[in-house]
Amino acid sequence: MRIRLTYGALVAAAVLSTSPVMAAGSAEAGKTKAAVCMGCHGVDGNSPADMWPKIAGQLQPYIVKQLHDFKDGRRKNEQMSPMAAPLSDQDIEDLAAFFSTQKVNAVANAKAELLGAGQKVYLKGKGRPNVVPACVGCHSPGGQGKNDWSDILMKSPPTTLAPAIGGQHPAYLAKQLAAYKSGERNNDIGRVMRNIAERLTDADIAAVSEYAASLAR
Repeated sequence: MRIRLTYGALVAAAVLSTSPVMAAGSAEAGKTKAAVCMGCHGVDGNSPADMWPKIAGQLQPYIVKQLHDFKDGRRKNEQMSPMAAPLSDQDIEDLAAFFSTQKVNAVANAKAELLGAGQKVYLKGKGRPNVVPACVGCHSPGGQGKNDWSDILMKSPPTTLAPAIGGQHPAYLAKQLAAYKSGERNNDIGRVMRNIAERLTDADIAAVSEYAASLAR
């Protein structure tokens, strides 16, 4: 018997978390350890400048994965790589616990002229010849992200980590999509984001970044 899988099922099967299993992090301990992080990311994870991402309210396992990727060299950044290098596994769990419990601030002054085109890509994707799946399938209607497919695909699915992007700085989102498109960023399991981003035009990236950033979560 031949079984046909949807694109979403294939994505879910490809995207596996590589983070180690640890005891649950402590938000209280994470707040104490986060002092050095706050210089760039803000006291509550809402970074004051768009060169640094907002990590307030980000999915805890996503923060864990990114910190491990910076530490282990799967993701490289001249600022974050050396910051992550000395962190223990428990430090990472605690920092993720703290920042994930904070509330992300809404983006002000969205570029209204880009929202319509961005909404179309986010909610409907793009058709042929360069097919792009709708962002909403992984990142959710309010941009809150997703780390469990069990409610939509199968009883015991693999884990995917689609980060929360609602309220993020649009310039930061655009920078990451461009990095995926060029291959500069390559720590997406199964090349999921690279395969998607390489089919987006620069105009698509600008528009969908603006729309995703405008979402409240």
